[in-house]
Amino acid sequence: MAKPDSFFLTTPIFYVNDAPHIGHAYTEVAADVLARWHRQAGDDTWFLTGTDEHGQKILRTATANGVEPKEWADRLVESSWKPLLNTINISNDDFIRTTEPRHEAGVAKFLQKLYDDGHVYAGEFEALYCVGCEEFKPKSEIVDGTGEFEGQKVCAIHSKPLELLQEKNYFFKMSAFQDRLLALYEERPDFVQPASARNEVVAFVQQGLEDLSISRTSFDWGIPIPWDDAHVTYVWFDALLNYVTATGYGANDEEFARRWPGTHIVGKDILRFHAVIWPAMLMAAGLEVPDHVFAHGWLLVGGEKMSKSKLTGIAPNEITDTFGADAFRYYFMRAISFGHDGSFSWEDLAARYQAELANGFGNLASRVLAMNAKYFEGRVPEPGEELAADAAIRELAASAATRADAHIEAFAIHESIAAVWELVDALNGYITEQEPWVLAKDPAQRDRLARVLYTTTEGLRALAVLLSPVLPEATAKLWFALGAKETLGALSAQPIREAGVWGKLVPGTTQHSLAVLFPRIETEAKE
Repeated sequence: MAKPDSFFLTTPIFYVNDAPHIGHAYTEVAADVLARWHRQAGDDTWFLTGTDEHGQKILRTATANGVEPKEWADRLVESSWKPLLNTINISNDDFIRTTEPRHEAGVAKFLQKLYDDGHVYAGEFEALYCVGCEEFKPKSEIVDGTGEFEGQKVCAIHSKPLELLQEKNYFFKMSAFQDRLLALYEERPDFVQPASARNEVVAFVQQGLEDLSISRTSFDWGIPIPWDDAHVTYVWFDALLNYVTATGYGANDEEFARRWPGTHIVGKDILRFHAVIWPAMLMAAGLEVPDHVFAHGWLLVGGEKMSKSKLTGIAPNEITDTFGADAFRYYFMRAISFGHDGSFSWEDLAARYQAELANGFGNLASRVLAMNAKYFEGRVPEPGEELAADAAIRELAASAATRADAHIEAFAIHESIAAVWELVDALNGYITEQEPWVLAKDPAQRDRLARVLYTTTEGLRALAVLLSPVLPEATAKLWFALGAKETLGALSAQPIREAGVWGKLVPGTTQHSLAVLFPRIETEAKE
């Protein structure tokens, strides 16, 4: 038996200075859909997420709340960040915290290797620093302040004044890797995706790389530099290493070899860290660079990026409490082109819930199972002769499955769902055209009725498999109602790349009543 393909997928690890909003949840869901798809395809999948708990921003937040930074991190992780994963039904295999011993030990080992191999030196540094970004800002992201910040230099991302820091630091010789990075982008054009992100990264590196300050002495909340404990590790240098410390670097060589390299899903505002600094770090340590870095766009509310500081943050449960986790997952994966910015509105969410989920998919499933119960005693019908209309559905199921998988491989989650939804729409149209309720009135059309309902029922079987990474709760209910578990096994065990292979449902299988997949939402959409 061939060894399954390895697929190691990560989200960024998120700062615990505040509770998560739907922008964080959007990243989590996108990665979860990809992980569930690959897992169900039989790939050796490992999905990692977690929290970033060091640095000046966390220290200041904790101090402002009158607690130690570790206590603050513990509180936020347990009360907000881990519960988020349940709220939106995330299937992560691991959760890494940068305050864990396994991470701190791996960071120390990595730093020591870079130092021993001559990639780190001591020096002095003075530059404008953004605490929100935890970064010395490049000139391209420094702008003149306006309003209350007029006359000051502010961060182009956070719109807050920058701080002039002067420290004696240790530096990573990142400039030495400029040519190797440009060669990487040239040789592997899909390393950074989408193309717009790749072009941005290439242009940035072509302008010339400077060495990177990787330690701080002005505060002590961080991982000590192993050869000089007067310094703590720069929070980004610490955080990026989570991807290897969580998979065994320095502790479990076999596990590390199995998992690494990985694929990173990140927001476009942290692209440079992952596509420039991170591969340079790995090159210096003699490790493989990631398979891919995919930068998605921002969620916009009222034309602005989702932000707690700008009061545009929306808590995920504000949506899931009304619409449910499946609808949350579907909406953000379908309504926004993955890789581009997208706007959120309550009106669009409510409209898509009703038209696409409740009326489109949910009503299709309930109608078909109700007709099977009424006309075939709640069993999968024995199909009669296949006609052209039936063959068209069978062929579309195969085509949709193939195209959906290809889109997932290209990180085009929205296109993958759109391909599958062609089958939803086609089945609804097929029922309208074939009129099984009319066929049922004519005993001479009994075989034709059986073929029509077998075709729609088998179509639902394919949809249950193909949509399970996006709609895990609804498809589990549908799978049970189809009676498929008894003959085909658990939904999670169905090879997703074979979902379009026709004729898997066994005629005569007893079906069950279907729980409502997408209940009517009585409350009006929020303004």
